[in-house]
Amino acid sequence: MQSLIPVNLPQNSYDIAIAPYSLHQLGKKVKELDLGKKVLLVSNPNIFNLYGKTAVTSLETAGFEVWVHLIPDGERYKTLDQIFNIYDTALGNYLERSSTLVALGGGVIGDMTGFAAATWLRGINFVQVPTSLLAMVDASIGGKTGVNHPQGKNLIGAFHQPRLVLIDPLLLQTLSPREFRAGMAEVIKYGVIWDEDLFVQLETADRIDSFSALKEELLQTILTRSCQAKAEVVSKDEKEGGLRAILNYGHTVGHAVESLTGYEQVLHGEGVGIGMAIAGEIAAAMGFWTPKEMERQQNLITKTGLPIQLPSILDVEAILETLKSDKKVKAGKVRFVLPKAIGNVTITDEVPSDILRQVLQSKLSRTECLKI
Repeated sequence: MQSLIPVNLPQNSYDIAIAPYSLHQLGKKVKELDLGKKVLLVSNPNIFNLYGKTAVTSLETAGFEVWVHLIPDGERYKTLDQIFNIYDTALGNYLERSSTLVALGGGVIGDMTGFAAATWLRGINFVQVPTSLLAMVDASIGGKTGVNHPQGKNLIGAFHQPRLVLIDPLLLQTLSPREFRAGMAEVIKYGVIWDEDLFVQLETADRIDSFSALKEELLQTILTRSCQAKAEVVSKDEKEGGLRAILNYGHTVGHAVESLTGYEQVLHGEGVGIGMAIAGEIAAAMGFWTPKEMERQQNLITKTGLPIQLPSILDVEAILETLKSDKKVKAGKVRFVLPKAIGNVTITDEVPSDILRQVLQSKLSRTECLKI
């Protein structure tokens, strides 16, 4: 099963190619883009041990000179210091403006590689080869790149579109169950903001909480429909001037949770799941959608095995303070993406503070632990 999804932009359009065993075709696909001969592949040790040899061999067979730069695994390494280490490797191997960075990994690797590519020599080529579900359906598409600041997630970054996104579903076989569930949060997001039919297919599936539980056809549908949704939104609004902001559904509170737990205790998708649950309750309290629709969303998040409660170690006041530094704050007001129906959302900065505080307080868990 193969899919080719175009991301149509005024400039720098590219394709998302989804096919089993496509990692073996990486060199051929990059060669077709008519780029320079030098490639720097960026990954982390865990992913490189699994897939690095296949990727490097494919690139070298296609005639590329290949170097490798490894970054320690984890969100806490998504820093400017690590970006400078990539620059050092690029400089030491004389990468030119025609050269290419290849991101082999999850969302952290993709964001960092893209940011390094955006800023090295004022911008060079890069290719995304995502290895996690979250990166396949979301982080690798759309050109958002960046690193974290101690005070907030992705506060330092740039828009820089990849030349190609190459998705091999078979790479998900080695993804941990927890990481797979985290990626499903972004899939649910697309169902809520854009694609009601995708949401219904997830609702009616027997299980969606692990790679092994998914039928091949449903996995292909998840990847294709999610990537199509992201491509359609990005094509209409490349740099988040309006519509693209709906892709932040669940991320406002989700990023605050990640930041306040030091980017170590809560995975990005887990934060998004919690954030969607909170946004759903806010929307119901404000009359944007019905309690029944809110319950459908909460049930689907729970079906995936994701948390819908805030970690008990957090404090409502700390969350409210962290929200003030969110990238989506405009004129001092926090903007929330809130659902109006399954498949339809709106953006507002008029969430009453008493409703926000009340919902946050209600979602503080005293007993729940994240599944590991």
